[in-house]
Amino acid sequence: MRGEPIVILLVEDDPAHAEIVRRNLKKSRVANRMEHVEDGQAALDYLYRRNGFSEPDLSPMPDIILLDLRLPKVDGLEVLKTIKDDPDLTRIPVVILTTSAAEADVARAYDSHANSYLVKPVEFEHFVELMDMLGYYWLAWNQKPY
Repeated sequence: MRGEPIVILLVEDDPAHAEIVRRNLKKSRVANRMEHVEDGQAALDYLYRRNGFSEPDLSPMPDIILLDLRLPKVDGLEVLKTIKDDPDLTRIPVVILTTSAAEADVARAYDSHANSYLVKPVEFEHFVELMDMLGYYWLAWNQKPY
């Protein structure tokens, strides 16, 4: 994956949060392609190529998933467990990006093999800063060594 274009699947039900993530990762030139779904069921449909996501060129397998926990239809923790229990999906890094800082949520996410857990700050400018840092991290990680 290093140095190659990446596809990010953003699973976020808040349109404003989704737009902040999209803008900041684009600004950091991290995502060559970002796919966005608004609920847990759509995330699973995307990953399993069902219900409008059957065309691989239109719905490429993601290199990383940014996953909210509090989602309609299927909870983010269930999505995470499904991904990590599937041998075809388990290697996709899943970063939890949520408003919950509850110790129980953090523990359940890591117990379900989340790769990282980021808490969305309440303040808009701090959320933008967090997305900037995430963008720079992924940009550095995906650079070819010189």
